[in-house]
Amino acid sequence: MRRGTLATIALALALGTAACSGSPAVKADEAAGAAQNAPGGAFRLTDTNGKVVTEQTLKGKPYAIFFGFTRCPDICPTSMSRMALLHKKLGADGDKMNIVFVSVDPEHDKREDIASFLSMFDAPVIGLTGEPAELKRIEEAYKIYVERVPLPNGDYTIDHTARILLFDRNGDFATTMDAAEPEDRALTRLRNLIRA
Repeated sequence: MRRGTLATIALALALGTAACSGSPAVKADEAAGAAQNAPGGAFRLTDTNGKVVTEQTLKGKPYAIFFGFTRCPDICPTSMSRMALLHKKLGADGDKMNIVFVSVDPEHDKREDIASFLSMFDAPVIGLTGEPAELKRIEEAYKIYVERVPLPNGDYTIDHTARILLFDRNGDFATTMDAAEPEDRALTRLRNLIRA
């Protein structure tokens, strides 16, 4: 394996990786998520309405970004449901931040698939997709581990980082959280991010 690939996998494990086929997220010290090379960087993707979205588009509001795929049976819907619940519990503060979902399955997830998936959650979510090469570059920049896993029936699932990445209003990486974090702690962290 190439050195860069090994480094990416190691950081992904620190951030928390899950197989959407049902494996639990890897638990790791949160301090590892603040590795010297913080996740983030420039990107150019397309939302469910066909509008181009970049990291500059998101500036001005803090945001939570999650990388997943629409056919994920557990981790992705659980994480998005949790973010929708937290958004509701934030009340008026919920509108002061963005929730972003980036599909790591461009082969299957077209704009309409992402829109349909996100319609299941009672929160405004920016759904994004893009060209495979651009998504691959972003996954590396955002320290997201993604691996396509063949299934016996000829289909596939995807193992990927299961953490939610939090960025401040300037687009700088703040920290990570996951769907299992206690609700009161998660709300405090989001409110602190919004009010910073």
